[in-house]
Amino acid sequence: MRISILASGSSGNITLLETEKTRLLVDAGLGKRETLARLAAVGKDVEHIDGILITHEHSDHCNGLPQMLGMWKAPLYVTEATLQELHRAQPERLEKRLRGVEAIHAGQTFSVGDIEVHPFRIPHDSADPVGFSFRANGVKFSIVTDLGFMPELVKVHLRGSHCLMLESNHDLEMLKVGPYPWVVKQRVLSRTGHLSNHAVSEYLADADGFDGMARYLVLAHISTENNNPDVARISAEEALRRRSAESAFGGELLIASQAEPLQTIEL
Repeated sequence: MRISILASGSSGNITLLETEKTRLLVDAGLGKRETLARLAAVGKDVEHIDGILITHEHSDHCNGLPQMLGMWKAPLYVTEATLQELHRAQPERLEKRLRGVEAIHAGQTFSVGDIEVHPFRIPHDSADPVGFSFRANGVKFSIVTDLGFMPELVKVHLRGSHCLMLESNHDLEMLKVGPYPWVVKQRVLSRTGHLSNHAVSEYLADADGFDGMARYLVLAHISTENNNPDVARISAEEALRRRSAESAFGGELLIASQAEPLQTIEL
């Protein structure tokens, strides 16, 4: 399995997942030109996509969806409630480019080609948001961003991941003194907002929550206003050092960026 995180952040999110037989896009938050530029930057010339999966309807996850559908004519995998919101937000742009919609449901596993997909519900202020875990060729990749806290059930879904892409959105103090209006700060801090570095550190330090088995741990959806990569990394590293020797994390910690893609992860 190959994972190319092309962009992650409040201005656009998109990830390419590949096996020898199947290619999936998770979210479509960038336009056509920028998506193709990011693919080229990681050495990808993608002529065919087998499916586009959308986590939720916020614009940073689906603003480029009509263009992606027009370019690759791939089926769309989305929950019914999220699809309704997409139609409401982009009625003309979306409708004429749809080539097939597969309704998905949190908790119900399905397959696209040789990739097994399991969507699971996450707490976020959107219609029906989901995270995903993917299995193929004996490995598991999980992606969970845009959630206000870490429910126990989400932790269960993330266990056994060989690669985990996890939101570490904001530093609490930077958010409190930052430029956002108070109403936006309240939204981010809420239980349907975004994960803070502190919340992530508590999860990573707890062996009963994070199993520490991942070869790659990717911190994602890092705010450019209320966080920075070094702060997020230091917070995560400190948490991982708190783990006992028996549950030590032996993988690699990576930081996903809004500005440029990560080099492709091979599992």
